[in-house]
Amino acid sequence: MIWVALLLGQLLLAVAVQSNSKAYLPLDCDDIYRCDNKSNSGVYTIYPGGPTTPLHVYCDMKTDGGRWTVFLRRVDGTESFFRPWKHYKAGFGNIAGEYWLGLENILLLTMRKENELRVDMEDWEGADASAQYSTFSIDSENNGYQLHLGSFTGGTAGDSLSQHKSMKFTTFDKDQDAWDKNCGQHFLGGFWYNACHHTNPTGMYAPHGAIGHDNVQVVWNAWKGWNYSLKTIAMKIRPVVKCSCTL
Repeated sequence: MIWVALLLGQLLLAVAVQSNSKAYLPLDCDDIYRCDNKSNSGVYTIYPGGPTTPLHVYCDMKTDGGRWTVFLRRVDGTESFFRPWKHYKAGFGNIAGEYWLGLENILLLTMRKENELRVDMEDWEGADASAQYSTFSIDSENNGYQLHLGSFTGGTAGDSLSQHKSMKFTTFDKDQDAWDKNCGQHFLGGFWYNACHHTNPTGMYAPHGAIGHDNVQVVWNAWKGWNYSLKTIAMKIRPVVKCSCTL
């Protein structure tokens, strides 16, 4: 059904463009940037599912050349991420603050174009770090929104995500991880848990040292270790730039 919806969206988009030469319906933040490379970071409307389903999203237009569509943002703990499957499927939160874009929306974005992934994070002492991956996409719900992740390409945070490669998405009410228990329930988030995690970006938000339980915080093990609770973390994608040069 999702392919039918995408086809219908493309047909409607074509009609809109033909009927109005000034029609502009960006699929992602990359399209917005290419239309206006002076755009500031902030909330924009995109249309990955076609003109009838506008989607609000935070665009990072500054980091490493900009064009990033942010699908996860943790900044202040105002949003609970210990949520059921239906919330992670549809999306939740405040686009101007903390939010999860939704697995269906992430699927649409990664079906449209080949994307790379960047993860930016900050600790409570003012230091920041990042990790980048060559490609990022997910399968449909029928296959558990399985994660497809390319190679780690660099960043001072180190690699804490490759251990989650090829995993299906797990929440406290839908267990698809490789542990004999439920990682989402035990580590208080929803993610592509393995058995269980090397990063927990949807875990409990709190200042470092405020939580007595191990590994339930927002962690990125390769940078700050298992029990350091990060101040901010954001996961974002943008289309891979293809080289058009010839030898």
